[in-house]
Amino acid sequence: MSRHLNSQLLARLEPSALEAMRPYLALVNIEQGFVLAETHASIKKVYFPHAGIISCVVELIGGGAIEAGMIGRDGQFGGGAALDQKISLNFVIMQVAGSASVIDADRFRELAFRIPALHQIVMAYEQFFLAHVQQTAACNAVHTVEARTCKWLLRMQKLCGDDIPLTQEFLAQMMGVRRTSVTHVAVGLQKRGMITYYRGRITITDLDQIRETACECDTAHNEHYQRLFG
Repeated sequence: MSRHLNSQLLARLEPSALEAMRPYLALVNIEQGFVLAETHASIKKVYFPHAGIISCVVELIGGGAIEAGMIGRDGQFGGGAALDQKISLNFVIMQVAGSASVIDADRFRELAFRIPALHQIVMAYEQFFLAHVQQTAACNAVHTVEARTCKWLLRMQKLCGDDIPLTQEFLAQMMGVRRTSVTHVAVGLQKRGMITYYRGRITITDLDQIRETACECDTAHNEHYQRLFG
């Protein structure tokens, strides 16, 4: 059972709750680019990440897309939907390869109504994720591309460490800006010794400067999580 404790949410449950879930949990490795859910498609599984990053993307009619939220080992995907209509409202993809504890959505629904603590922790995360999406919307509207880039790098560093597999093209999509804008920012950060970038990998070399340059949204994100989970 200890392998499932790499999920920070599962690690918060009482041993008895985890033991009830154990027969239905599978540990899986998920490759970069794997699609967890299509927009408006039925959700079949609930994911509790151990490593890697899940990206929730809003697709636009004109063919564009923008990331609305990021899920890592401190969260889950699919739990809230499994308790209701089991429909994904966004396109959900594995942005950075990793692993997760996975459970069938129908089985999760049964367990969540039998185990109040499981239901409570998933709904608390849904509340946090809504706040995260709202913060992202405000951030995209008012903050500079450089500040937003550093904000996303802080979030990804927390989940993946200093060496982040991330192309400038995907980073631009995450923020809803042109790739040339991201390239300009990346060059500036590299010249100031904050990052290095080579063949689709960004390495953070000065985390303090990244924090100083980032907007306040990463701090707000962390404070929301702290209030809900302590």
